[in-house]
Order: sequence, then C-alpha cells, then structure tokens
Amino acid sequence: MIHTHIFAVLSLRSFLLVCCFSVSTSLAGTNGILEGVITDKKTNEKMPGVTVLVTGTQQGGTSNNDGYYQVQNLRAGNYDVRFSYVGYSTLVIKNVLINPDVRTKLNVQLDPSDVQLSEIVVVQEKPAIQRDVTGTTFSFSSEEMKLLPLTKVTDVVLLKAGVTSEGNVRGGKTTEVMYLVDGLPVQDVLYGGLKTDLPNSSISGLSLYTGGFEPEYGNALSGVVNIVTKTGSDRHKFMARGAKDNLFGGSQTSKTGEAELSLSGPILEDKLFYFASGTALLSDSRWWQDFQYFFKSPIEKTYSGFAKLDYVVSSNIRLGAQILFSDRNWRDYEFNWRYNLGGIPPQHRTSYRLATILSHTVSENFFYTASLSRFFLKSQIGEGSRDDVPADDPYQYDFYLQYIVDGQRSWWSRTRQETYTAKLDGTFKAEEHHLLKLGAELNLYTVNSDVVKYEPRKTYFGKPLVNEPQLNFSSAYTYKPRSGAIYIQDKYDLPESGILLNFGLRYDFLDPTASRPAIEAIPVSDTAFTFDYRGSVPAKLKQQISPRFGAATQISENGYLFMNLGWYFQFPLFDYMYSGLDRVSLARGLSAVTGNPDLEPERTKSYEISLKYSFPHDIVVSGTYFRKETSNQIDTKTFVPGDSKLAGTYGFAEYVNTPFAEASGFEIIVSRERGDWLTGEFSYTYMTAEGVSGSADDGFYVAQYGLPPAVRVYPLSWDQRHTIKATTTITLPWNFALNLYTQWHSGRPFTRYPTATGFDTVSRKLFQQNNARMPRFLNVDLKATQRFAFDWWPNSLITLYLDVRNVFNDMNVKWIDSNGRIGGELSDPGGYLIGRRTTLGLQIDF
Repeated sequence: MIHTHIFAVLSLRSFLLVCCFSVSTSLAGTNGILEGVITDKKTNEKMPGVTVLVTGTQQGGTSNNDGYYQVQNLRAGNYDVRFSYVGYSTLVIKNVLINPDVRTKLNVQLDPSDVQLSEIVVVQEKPAIQRDVTGTTFSFSSEEMKLLPLTKVTDVVLLKAGVTSEGNVRGGKTTEVMYLVDGLPVQDVLYGGLKTDLPNSSISGLSLYTGGFEPEYGNALSGVVNIVTKTGSDRHKFMARGAKDNLFGGSQTSKTGEAELSLSGPILEDKLFYFASGTALLSDSRWWQDFQYFFKSPIEKTYSGFAKLDYVVSSNIRLGAQILFSDRNWRDYEFNWRYNLGGIPPQHRTSYRLATILSHTVSENFFYTASLSRFFLKSQIGEGSRDDVPADDPYQYDFYLQYIVDGQRSWWSRTRQETYTAKLDGTFKAEEHHLLKLGAELNLYTVNSDVVKYEPRKTYFGKPLVNEPQLNFSSAYTYKPRSGAIYIQDKYDLPESGILLNFGLRYDFLDPTASRPAIEAIPVSDTAFTFDYRGSVPAKLKQQISPRFGAATQISENGYLFMNLGWYFQFPLFDYMYSGLDRVSLARGLSAVTGNPDLEPERTKSYEISLKYSFPHDIVVSGTYFRKETSNQIDTKTFVPGDSKLAGTYGFAEYVNTPFAEASGFEIIVSRERGDWLTGEFSYTYMTAEGVSGSADDGFYVAQYGLPPAVRVYPLSWDQRHTIKATTTITLPWNFALNLYTQWHSGRPFTRYPTATGFDTVSRKLFQQNNARMPRFLNVDLKATQRFAFDWWPNSLITLYLDVRNVFNDMNVKWIDSNGRIGGELSDPGGYLIGRRTTLGLQIDF
C-alpha cells in the first residue's frame, strides 16, 4: 500500500517535470502546416527567395534553394496565400484549406513577366486524397456545414460512414467518443458525452476521427471530434440569424425558435482581434400538445455563447483567451406520465470553459502550443432541497398499472465538475523526412455529486411491484482524481517513393485518490450471500502504454493504400467509480449499485486497412476494413442477501470489469468534394457490434428481474448491420444551393420475450437479449439555400433557407417492447422517431 502511494507521487512529480521542461512537439489539434515547392512556369526550375505570405496573418516565409517553403503553426481554416518575386507576376491562391494535424501541400508555378501585371488569382480546391493521414478522418469547413441540414454542429458526425443514427462510432458506445474544442476537452467526466452547447457561427471547422487516431488523442476508444473555433480578422464582420419551425402552423412542429448573433474584427490594427457569438433556442419540444396543459411556454430554453481575444505579439507569437458558456433548462417527457407531467422533476445544466492559449513559432522547423483551461459543469434535477424528496411516498399508478396519475418521481440531484487542464504541444521537423510530435497534459478534477433517487421495483415487462420496497440509488461524494499523459510520434515521409510511416507511443495514468470498500460476500447457498464490511482499501494508480502505428503507400498514380494498428485506453466514468461509496463508509448499508474506484480502464485494440483511388471528374472511391476488440468493459456484479427472494429485498451490486465486445466491418465511400455544380458522398457500411453487456447497468437489471445473466455473445443494441448514406449538394446559378441527406439502415436489435400479464412470460424459450430485429429505417432531410448579394450594399450577404427534416414523414421505429409492439402496451408515440419538421430561416452578414 505504501509502495503504491510512493509510486503515484513519484509518477506525478516526474510527469510535471516533463510538462515543464520537455521539448514538446505536436500540432495540438488546432494547427496545421502549409508547405510546397515553387517553380518557374516556363523552365520548370526551382525558385529560391520567393516571398510567401498568408494574408490576414503575419505568417509567411521564403523558399529555400530547392524552391521549398513551409509556413508552420497555421490555425485551421481557409486562407488566401500570396507568392511574389521580382520579375514574376504575383500569384494569389484563394481558399486554401488548412486542416488540424495535417501538412497541406501547395505546389505553385510563377509566370515570368518583364512588366508589373495585376495579380493572378486562382481558387484552390481540396486535395482529392490526403495521403499523410493514415487513419480514417473526415474534415468539414464552416461553409460546408452551412449548406447541410444540421441543428447543432455535432450533428455532422452522424452523416459519415461508420456512425450510427444514435452516434455510435464503429460499433462502440456513444460514451467512447471524445469531444474537444480547440484541442481541449469538454467532456462530462461523471456520466459521459458532450454536455455543452456551442453557437454554430463560432465554428471554423470540425474534424472527425473514426479510426487510427494519433497518440495526441487519448481517453477515447471509438472516435474523436475536434472542433476548431473562429478568430477575428482585420475587417469588422457582423452576422444575425433567426429561424422558426412553426411559421406554417399545423401539428408537425416543435414550436421552436432560434436566434443567433456574431461579430468579429480588429481592436488594434494587426495586433488585437475579437470574436463573439451567441445563440438562444426556445422550444416547446415534440410533446407540446401535452405540455401545454401543465407548463407555460417555452418548455426548453438553451443559451450558448463563445468569445475570444487573439493578440499577435509578433509574427512568431500569438496569445489567445476564450470563454465558452452554455445554459439549458428543460423537462423530460414520458408517455405514461402524460396525466401527471408535473411529477417529473425539471432539469437545469450550466457549463463554462475558460482557456488561454500561447502559440510560438520558434524557428522554421519548430513551434509549440501551450494552453491552460478550466471547464466547469453544474447539473441539477428537481427543485427545493434533498429533504423534499418523497422517499417513502412513491408515485401512484392507475388501477391497471399503466399510467402514473399522482405523486412525484423521487429524484433530486446536484452535481458539480471542475476540470483543470494544462497542455504543452508542438511540432519539430527533423531533417527533410521526419516530422516529430511530442506532448504532455495534466488534468486535475474535482467531482461533487449529491443524489437522492428511489425507483420502484419493476418486472422485466415494466409493471411495478407495488408491495416491494423501492431501490435506493442515493449517493453523495466529493473526490479529486487526477490524470495525465505523455506522447511522442514520428511521421516519416518519403514523397519520392510514395511511402509515409507513423510511429507513436502514448502513456496515460489515472490516480483515483479514493478507497474501495472491502466487502466480503459469504455464501449461504448457491445463489445467496451474507455481507461483511471490513473497511476500505486504497485504489491503485492506473496506467497504460498505448502504441500506435500507421502507414500509407502509393500503389499507382492515383491510388493509395493505408494501414494502421493501435491500442486505445479510456478511463471509467467517475460515477461508476464513486457512486454509493458514502453509504458504505458511513456503515448505513449498501446502495443498490455501489461504485468501484479500483475499476480498470477500458482497453481497445483496433486496426484498419483501406484503399483509396481517384478517378476522372474529381471522383474518389475508398474501401476500408476495420476491426476492434474491447476488453475491461464495465458492468455490475450482483449479490443477493441470504434472507431474500429475487422478488424481494434486492441486495448489492458493484461495478466491475468483466465484459468484452467486438466490432468489425467495412465501409465503401464514393465522394466528389470538388465540382462546379454537383458534389456529395455515397457510403455503404456493413458492421457488426457484439458483446456480453450493452451498458454498465445490464447485469444489475437482469438480476433484478430474476433473469439469468448473459451466457452468450449477442448483438448489441446499436448493431446496425447495413447502412447507406448519401449527401448530395447541387449548386445552381443565382446563388441557389440544394442539399439532400438520405439515410437507410437495416433494423437494430431488441429483445422479444412475450408476456400476457406483464408479470410472467409466456415464452418457453430461454431468455436471450436482442434476439429480434426492428423494421428498417429510412429518412430524407433537405436544405435549400438562396443567397442575395447587392451592389448597393458591398460586403453584405442575405441568406434565406428552408430546412425540412424527415421530408416524407416516415414512421421510423425507435423502440419495441418485449411483445413486439411498437410503443409498448400504451402505443406510446415515442416508439416512433420524430416526424416531419419544417424550419424557415433568415441570415444577414455584413
């Protein structure tokens, strides 16, 4: 025990020393490199001494004796690049896209001229194949996202191959995706997922990594979403947008209205720039026809804002400060509560993040980025104090045990999370072929949770056991865990032979700073135990080394082969580690589910191989095979007291590492990202996702229902075998654009285990989870955009758009009960996904 604490302290001190004194090298998730070769257009000779300037910044350089130039540390976004040399016409390449973590190659030829001519302007298009990214990566610019039917920026993730309609990436859980804003995390560390909102107008670009992400990215098993925000420029800009979905009346509306503002520009010329944006979204939700009898409009209120300052200290040093803010109030809806919606507690969530970022280009071959941030997230469920919760007065059902007609749900919660993050990243180009990355980060957390929650015992079929005591999920705790990582990577590029190799290594650690309960389960029969609480044992330091490998090789003039293999690591959600421990330590008995601070991190081994080929007319075809093997997934292990029956006093369950899961499949993508009037993407994905547990609470509820635990690998609930997606953008004259997004997928699994009474099954077969399939899914979304520009109002643009979701009002199934009834016994309309919604919006830019 003493040795463990000494090792933890030494590891932390060593880590801090590395953070402070190591030469750190990475693109930090927000910056990229522009490079290329400049030649004479007539002689094809390489040109030294050409001046390269990225307009709107103070960044640039000159070409060397081989005509090679490089501009490091460019923030992701679109730029105009100017090339000039005495005796040659100046060349301006417009709309050069810089993606994070990518070396953008731009080779140019200058035209000799004896007289001073006007600039030659060329519009740059995205490369057909990005050869220096060995994993599966999708990038989106803000202009691309404006044309898509999206509610929020993260919806763009759902458009891509390998992602289900619920957001599962390549067969993983939705909580296995890491969300970053400007390279810094905005995760809910207690319950998982993205729990902050960001104004769409603040987004410069977004990158989605679904396979083979580099060692810079950790604490994610399935995917990484990195959002890059906008920065002010040397010209003042203003944008205002408004939209509503009930302008046409009728019942196919959520009574949603949205307003958004953004402004940016210089404060000090060429030195200090500002950007600010804010969004307000008010809605009565899909269920407004029931809500209107209980509450005033609006039912949901969401406000989000983003602001930043960027100070250009010199051409090599930039300093930025930013704040991200989000506030949401809402109420949940459940159909069997429709006559007592006031009994469901209201919810409120507030978050903000403060960050400061220093970016320094030390030389032509080395730059680094250092950042400090504080992310705060506060959530509450219910009003009043914890003493107001009706613990001994459960809500009341009607005579048929179908609808809840009186009482309140016994659920009150106050949680607070603080995450302090320090990162140091940079990039170093060693010799001609090596691009080295090295970086470190440290995270200090404070998590506080105070929850009072009681749930009635129910049968597997949802019927309440009214004479049984309620399950107690109450808990209160405060802990201060810490985590950190160090990584290194070498990207070895041999452009002459068309080969690129990636070698990376990442070290992660997690110190839970807690103790686990030492509980001995003493068997009194084959299925029952007595419990002996014997104090606590300090949780161990968790650590892992994760190697990553990638390779790309050119197999023909237009074809490339990509391969990668990696090991990935994700810490358990902190609520799985700490929930219920207070009840143990205070000897007040055991909570229904007790946390385990000694949980091991979940681990995934993943590999993929892909082939990409470019064809005439800017068409690119790719095929990718992938496989993931995940171990140490989290479930519950259940012990039943010796004096109970399965239908009586519940007993004790603890989170443990036992399950495993496997996912594999292939993706075929046909895309055309460049074109005058028609662009788009078609993808087909075949994927299997199987395991022995679908969630961390599976074992708990299966035991509660008196059912045998899973003894076989079964399709997980997001096992979406066949998926077809098509995104088509048609750009017509008169500044009109039409985007269509179509998705079809085969039915996902559900468990068929029929009952006649709601208490006992009529099936003679053994219980097997996810043994049946829902109907297929089909949805078409549309967005039409018309832009107006006026000579009498220069530098202005008015945009009118029509956004229609579920154009054909398809009745797509969301859930089916064990009898095979859509929406269950009550024919809950929530058994179907939302129908058609039509939004009309207006945006003004100047």
